[in-house]
Amino acid sequence: MTAAPSTNMAAALLALHAGPGFVLPNAWDAGSARVLEQVGFPAIATTSAGIAWSCGVPDGEALERDRMLEQIGRIVAAVGVPVTADLEAGYGDTADDVARTVALAAELGAAGGNLEDAAKVRLFDVDEAVDRLAAARAAAPSGTFVLNARTDTYFAGTGGDAFPETVERAVRYLEAGADCVFVPGVVGEDTIRRLAAAIPGPLNVVAGLANLIDAPTLFSLGVKRVSLGGSLARASLSMVERAGRELRDTGTLGFLDGALGYADLQRRFGS
Repeated sequence: MTAAPSTNMAAALLALHAGPGFVLPNAWDAGSARVLEQVGFPAIATTSAGIAWSCGVPDGEALERDRMLEQIGRIVAAVGVPVTADLEAGYGDTADDVARTVALAAELGAAGGNLEDAAKVRLFDVDEAVDRLAAARAAAPSGTFVLNARTDTYFAGTGGDAFPETVERAVRYLEAGADCVFVPGVVGEDTIRRLAAAIPGPLNVVAGLANLIDAPTLFSLGVKRVSLGGSLARASLSMVERAGRELRDTGTLGFLDGALGYADLQRRFGS
């Protein structure tokens, strides 16, 4: 499955970062992406966790690159809004591997993508991370692909205050060509406000995991992009588990309260 790369989609996604802030929900298949588009979101992200779980494996590059890209391609093809892809750490040990992954995502029509600076619980040396980002930028030039550089400094557990290293890495990543910096794992309004002020580019944080601060508050702190990671997928799978337990234990159908009707979903997916 292939889709033509769309510079217009990349431009539309990048423009959102210049506004007051936007919520970027994460889809895990074509159906969830279409529902989120119909709700009215101007752009959609994929979630590596949600895609992996939908394939019955854990997150963390347990799903090989080709299968992940296949699912990303299905999501891109299902909607008419920009899609930014969760590319984990780039699916490879070398900068050339990362470049190939980004090029393939762009060929599928993804308007952008996340790249992590850690793999298998190891935070890359900052110079190595910069080389990987620079290779990604060379594979998908500025203006054609929105590159979101994720730093896992707050997940690394190296001890001490992660703030200085986070800012240092963010500056280096922006200099290497990143359009946005993603700092998951950070909590606390004061820390988020300081990061937004210190990082010379748009800041992306994730809501719904360790951070339960609502989007309007995050925007007031200077955050430009709020994503959900695997939270929507977790909520959906939690619903499946609750429904299964109800059916097993009582045989009742209370889980259907508020569920979309069959005919409604048929109309939505038929349009």
